[in-house]
Amino acid sequence: MTREEAKQAIIYRAGDYLKPDGSRKGYICPICGSGSGPKGTGISTPDGVHFTCWGGGCFSHADIIDIIGQERGLTDYPAKLEAAAAAFNIQIDGAGTSPRRSATRTPAADQNRRRALEPEPEADYTEFYKQASASLEMTDYRRGISLETLRRFNVGFCPAWKHPKAPAAAPTSPRLIIPTGPSSYLARDTRKPEEIPEKERPYQKSKVGSVHLFNAAALHDPGGEWPIFIVEGEIDALSIMDALGNQAAAVALGSTSNTRKLLDLLREKPPAQPLILALDNDEPGRKATEELRKELGRLAIPCTAPSLYGEEKDANAALNKDRGGLTYAAVMAIEDARKAGEEAAEAEREELRKEAAVFYIQGFLDEITKSKNAAAIPTGFPAVDAILDGGLYSGLYVLGAISSLGKTTFALQMADNIAAAGYDVLIFSLEMARSELIAKSISRLTLEKALATGSSTKNAKTTRGIMTGTRYAGYSREEKQLIETAVNAYAAYAGNIFITEGLGNVTVETIREKVQRHISITGRKPVVLIDYLQIIGPADIRATDKQNTDKAVLELKRMSRDFSLPVIGISSFNRNSYTDPVNMAAFKESGAIEYSSDVLIGLQYETMDYKDGEAEQARNKRIRELMREQTERGSRGEAQQIQVKVLKNRNGAKGDALLDFYPMFNFFTDPERGSNDESWETVSTSRRS
Repeated sequence: MTREEAKQAIIYRAGDYLKPDGSRKGYICPICGSGSGPKGTGISTPDGVHFTCWGGGCFSHADIIDIIGQERGLTDYPAKLEAAAAAFNIQIDGAGTSPRRSATRTPAADQNRRRALEPEPEADYTEFYKQASASLEMTDYRRGISLETLRRFNVGFCPAWKHPKAPAAAPTSPRLIIPTGPSSYLARDTRKPEEIPEKERPYQKSKVGSVHLFNAAALHDPGGEWPIFIVEGEIDALSIMDALGNQAAAVALGSTSNTRKLLDLLREKPPAQPLILALDNDEPGRKATEELRKELGRLAIPCTAPSLYGEEKDANAALNKDRGGLTYAAVMAIEDARKAGEEAAEAEREELRKEAAVFYIQGFLDEITKSKNAAAIPTGFPAVDAILDGGLYSGLYVLGAISSLGKTTFALQMADNIAAAGYDVLIFSLEMARSELIAKSISRLTLEKALATGSSTKNAKTTRGIMTGTRYAGYSREEKQLIETAVNAYAAYAGNIFITEGLGNVTVETIREKVQRHISITGRKPVVLIDYLQIIGPADIRATDKQNTDKAVLELKRMSRDFSLPVIGISSFNRNSYTDPVNMAAFKESGAIEYSSDVLIGLQYETMDYKDGEAEQARNKRIRELMREQTERGSRGEAQQIQVKVLKNRNGAKGDALLDFYPMFNFFTDPERGSNDESWETVSTSRRS
């Protein structure tokens, strides 16, 4: 952008730079760090462009460019603008070389520009803390807390304090200094309310530096033996520890808006002891307590939330009203928290015990007993069942092949065989219409019935011959009778087949819900067939195809395990695998298919495998001739020789089976049948309908 365009863009986006103060009335001042107060102090935006700080004694009044420049100690406006642009990731044309001033640039201006691009280092107030600590006895403002406890936490006093970033003319005030870290502290005005001028009253508590929780080190103190109190104010944390003695630990948020800061620390590392939530006894404190309880529950961190303060607002008020009462309530809270922590630890130990293999031995034996009555589900292809140890078991089966090799037809015929045997089959067809699947099955049955009855196979019909109504007028009585027989045969088991059509709108969640609903209504566990995996509706539209397919495969695997049923997913192949023998790497878009499937099956033309000593050029020529020959055989209504390869079988053997495939009639069969059957008549495509 030009400098003027950058300036307007920065001003327009000024609110993105400022942090909300939690009260929804303003922003945290980036100069002095002040936030919400009795009157919503902090930064306000009277004109939407300039910002006025009413808190912390800062009184800054500037636009966002000046504020960012002031944060970085810059005085040169071009350097301020470049610093602001960098904060908003805006590139200014010719940044660092002002056309009007390029001839008169000074070393100081260059230094300003370099500083604009560097992050501002945090201040170190260690020496200031030492000076303040040495002056602690100059004030009697101790809020009922002993000198011993105040000194333990390096609390000090500054008789004439003003904010480190405040203008030189800003007024000073006596402050109790409570360190929250080397670069941050709380400065509390020690004057009586009536002694404080009206305009200074809103910022009696001033925060200096970035947010650091008071006494946060106690969260992960390995030597800590007591549960840890979580309170709002630093004075409240000191009050709790003063009432209980040196072994007690309390951490102060500084504000209810800092609950996220606490949770971030606990996500990085769990606390050494259970937590006691003792925030202020008011509406914001109660809301923050509920938020913390919910999030700590998700993190499995034990916590309690007792009522410690009676009618008082916070720990310090309770300490000054009834020290003994606060001490007793805190001791009881510690006992309850310890008990809750022990119960949580025992629950974790029990969960761990349940992961031990010995815990599952009886269940394992019970499953074996149940499985005696739960035989495998035959696929209807004896040669395939022989490899699969009898047929399908619960688990994820993935079937893949190159385009037009019959993977959908093979899976559909398998589904028909399973349904005809009395099992329910749920088919999720994400590419073909329901009518196409039904027509493919009826087409196959016209050929099967012709073979079974010894009638002419010339009467068998293709899928198009079944679906095209205008052709029926030209069919003979025998052809129509064969179609009717095939339809009746399909209807006999079609009550066990349930087809869901989809086009990008069927997700794994849809499939799972339909499976669960089917089991709930019928009491029967179905075989699930998905055609095909790569076009299941994406779980995340922003993710890649591979990521979504991986997610779908993992969820289908989980579904097969959760419901204890077979799930068959059809997969496409990578195009660069079309002339290679089927292998696990050929399955498209997903490494999860290879690793998560229980059984991986590939279809290929017979003799696609490599031959010993065969040169690459000779193999390429042989494969081209093989694929051409097989395609021509299919188009003539003849059988293609298909090899079914079980590439992976998690709980069984691997191996090959040979089948004849008649693509014209959607029919797979054992090689012993088909063209060698006496009733089979090979005819040209021109005579087929």
